[in-house]
Amino acid sequence: MTSTDLPRTELPPSLIATLPGHFYTDPEIFALEQVRIFETSWFCAVRSADLPTPGMFETVQVGRESVLISRGRDGTLSAFLNVCRHRGARLCTEERGAVRRSFQCPYHAWTYGLDGRLIAAPNLTGMPDVDRAEFGLIRLHLREYLGYAWVCLAEEPPSFETTVMADVDGRLGGPDEIAAYAVDELALGRRVEYDVRANWKQIIENFMECYHCATIHPELTEVLPEFADGYAAQYYVGHGAEFGDEVRGFTVDGGAGLDRLPGVGEHQDRRYYAITVRPQVFVNLVPDHVIVHRMFPLAPDRTIVRCDWLYLPEVVESGVDLTRSVELFHRVNQQDFDACERCQLAMGSRSYARGGVLVPSEHHIGEFHDWVRARLA
Repeated sequence: MTSTDLPRTELPPSLIATLPGHFYTDPEIFALEQVRIFETSWFCAVRSADLPTPGMFETVQVGRESVLISRGRDGTLSAFLNVCRHRGARLCTEERGAVRRSFQCPYHAWTYGLDGRLIAAPNLTGMPDVDRAEFGLIRLHLREYLGYAWVCLAEEPPSFETTVMADVDGRLGGPDEIAAYAVDELALGRRVEYDVRANWKQIIENFMECYHCATIHPELTEVLPEFADGYAAQYYVGHGAEFGDEVRGFTVDGGAGLDRLPGVGEHQDRRYYAITVRPQVFVNLVPDHVIVHRMFPLAPDRTIVRCDWLYLPEVVESGVDLTRSVELFHRVNQQDFDACERCQLAMGSRSYARGGVLVPSEHHIGEFHDWVRARLA
């Protein structure tokens, strides 16, 4: 019996079918996702503060493209395809660095200003018909939000307000809720990069639900007892999971954390909020810090996740030990990614050829699957 011959079971009303297994393993589906999801959506690429001075740059993978993001002499950030316009050589091969005034292709020395304009090339003065702006680097759309630079490869990008901002505001119940955390004014306290051997959708699905929390997150459910009941923070609009009665802070042992962020209201205190910004960002809000995950899908079964812990600048500058604060979500990440990798191992099994099922508390994963199908249709 082949996987396609397996009998189809009629699901009871309380269960919802998932995506079939090949959606997590098929290179053709992954390639289609790169084109129709990651190259058409707003993609959270770099933290703006990582490029504080003119000439600093970072390269990131967005869909099939290498993207170069740099700080210009006027102080603004710009994004370009990381490709020389002459013969297509990769312009910057380093992941990050700094240049004084320009980017020079190491192949034929075509040189571009920080604004992407072609400024020099061997024998260029003998080619007066070459428009230096026309043959500059291909510029991409860029928006800054929550302290990060978001880029879009599409010629006509979707509305930032009705996609990225709508995911945030819709989850929290309004724009004032995220504004209270002043995320763009926070400083980087710690960054951890995880190389996860799983499909990017596995990671999103795991983050969106807490049906697994009682099973694999003992530290988290000690701090947030309601998670032990299986209902995720994202299950209700505007809901934040409340700290346990004896919990003093969002730390690995539930001990005291740091002072509350100045703008956080009483209704937000002692609560945890989780936000999924499609297609590749998670924002986690607690009273004294913010945690941001950025996913970079590299293959059907490999995803890089960069996780930033953000605090008040004076907290980071003071040199206070952040270990207990960072350790809680670091353990959660390790537990989650281990679970995602275990699921990925079964995606090619004939037993999962038609997919699995979702219980009622995971209904929003079904909505995410519908979103994926619509983008690939």
